Amino acid sequence: MKLAEVAALLDARALCCLGRLDEEVSAAFGSDMMSDVLAFMNEDTLLLTGLVNAHVIRTAEMLELRCIVFVRGKRVNEEIVELAEAQNVVLLTTEKTLYESCGVLFAGGLPGVKRKK
Repeated sequence: MKLAEVAALLDARALCCLGRLDEEVSAAFGSDMMSDVLAFMNEDTLLLTGLVNAHVIRTAEMLELRCIVFVRGKRVNEEIVELAEAQNVVLLTTEKTLYESCGVLFAGGLPGVKRKK
């Protein structure tokens, strides 16, 4: 699914790296625990989280993620946006909850991640 489609489905606003909205992700994962993100995700996965801090961007950097969606209308400060821009990570923000966002994307055809073995 293209990141632009993700943004449209979630009524999300893009905060940076708008030139990457035509890129695709193959799965989604929702969590506020970065240890779970590290255990389950790969570079083709979209991260949905309510956690807004530098650790999220650093985790995205380690996994070479394309996009992070901040849920529940979380406010993202300029430092986080600048870190994401430096790593070329698209940031989206939506008013929807984590649960609702995951459901909308799943219903729209974006599967969840497969557990790593």
